[in-house]
Amino acid sequence: MTDEHDGAADTPAPGDSAVEGSGRHHRVEPSDPAPAEPPRLAPRPLQRPPVDPGETSVFGRPTGVDGGFAPQHGAASNGNGRIAATAPPPAALAAAFSRSPGEGTDLQRPPTPAGPAGEPGGPAFWDDPDRPADADPWRNPASPAHLGEPAPGDDEARPVPGPGARLSVRELLFGRRVHPRALILLAVLALAIGAVGGIVGRLTADGAEGLTEPGATLTSTSESKERPPGSVADIAARVLPAVVSIEIKVGDQGGTGSGVVIDAAGYVLTNNHVVSPAAQGNDATIEAVFSNGQRVPAQIVGRDPKTDLAVVKVGVANPTVAQIGSSSSLAVGDGVLAIGSPLGLAGTVTDGIVSALNRPVRLDGGGSDTKAVIDAIQTDAAINPGNSGGPLVDSTGAVVGINTAIRSLGQGSEGGSIGLGFAIPIDDARRIAEALIRDGSVKHAELGVNAKSVTDGTTDGAQVQNVVAGGSAAAAGIVEGDVILKVGERSIAGADELVVAVRELAPGQSVPIEIVRDGRPLTVTAVLASD
Repeated sequence: MTDEHDGAADTPAPGDSAVEGSGRHHRVEPSDPAPAEPPRLAPRPLQRPPVDPGETSVFGRPTGVDGGFAPQHGAASNGNGRIAATAPPPAALAAAFSRSPGEGTDLQRPPTPAGPAGEPGGPAFWDDPDRPADADPWRNPASPAHLGEPAPGDDEARPVPGPGARLSVRELLFGRRVHPRALILLAVLALAIGAVGGIVGRLTADGAEGLTEPGATLTSTSESKERPPGSVADIAARVLPAVVSIEIKVGDQGGTGSGVVIDAAGYVLTNNHVVSPAAQGNDATIEAVFSNGQRVPAQIVGRDPKTDLAVVKVGVANPTVAQIGSSSSLAVGDGVLAIGSPLGLAGTVTDGIVSALNRPVRLDGGGSDTKAVIDAIQTDAAINPGNSGGPLVDSTGAVVGINTAIRSLGQGSEGGSIGLGFAIPIDDARRIAEALIRDGSVKHAELGVNAKSVTDGTTDGAQVQNVVAGGSAAAAGIVEGDVILKVGERSIAGADELVVAVRELAPGQSVPIEIVRDGRPLTVTAVLASD
């Protein structure tokens, strides 16, 4: 029995009863029986799944091929259609891309270069002395494509075309598909269309020539339109030289209004709200621009915020002075003209009629110190911002009012004229202007009450809200709650009308006042005070 150790067999010497060893050696007694070897397991059989015949036909080796990639020999096909040799190229391609006849060399170089006459180091056996192999474009993949010479024998084989048959017009155009009668009909239609086109062109040319006349002259002009005395043109021509445009500048702010010359000394009547910004500013300037374009500086003579009137003076020698009329002689429906500088457009004239008289209107100061209620002339002559201070003249050219305010659909006067303009009657304006020229200020009559407009459905009036202590009303016995119906000869229909009725009177004047107290009519006499 032997034990394997380091690849060598150890045999016990004769006479030894046992063999000592390391590792797997053990003592064996000669008299002991040989131990039985343990059973050994055989390797597990390989599992070989069955191979699909279809896969075998596709991926299997060809018949007769034992190793991978073995070269093909023999026939072009193995009989089962899986691997076949490359078919020869078509004759046309071979003739187009193969070498010329007589050149038997192929494109493949030999594995080692050959020397001269077969010696190493010499030119290859296929080299042409005039065309070395390394310069042959057939062997250089980077050589550009170019057309070669025609193949031998091509010129002799190509037939020379002979002269062809000539085509007629009919064959060329219609290819023998149109009947001759149709051609005749087409020709007739073409001639007819051409004739119609020529006629239309002729008529068009004649019409165009009729629109112009080289020797044309206009008829002689007639006399100008007559402008009789009293016409709008006549009135405007007479009044415009007396109307000025007033330009106000306060710092970087400015404004435009109108005015009318009322005295040969250069006094100009206008509205207080036109010149009020200049009166309140130290660096303000006022200029009056006449209808002929002349600009002159102006100075404020006096202002009256309670009637919205002011007088300025310009240094002009012999100015054109407007004719002053009378507003008391006006009637509703009389024709009037509004003259001024609306929106800065100097010398603008609009005409209309007197729409109403004695219309109490409370004015919006528009940022000025004006707090006025005027007994206005209402007119539909167009008045816009910039017309303020300009004259309202009658059909004789006389000034009957000073244009002051409008009623518009927008806020303030921003909406423009809608045919509701208001002018201060010249009778009131003349009295105020004279006082301003004389004294520089005006004194107004005061009753000494505050009132509101009331009505009982049949009668309108002004109800007293409070009475100023020590005033004219208190001295006359008027108390709060009394309804004033009449002041002097003027009926009172509201609070604004009470204000204008009192201011038309003079301070110190004694006037009867009709009132209603607790349903009973009373008449008291008040001596008007001065403001």
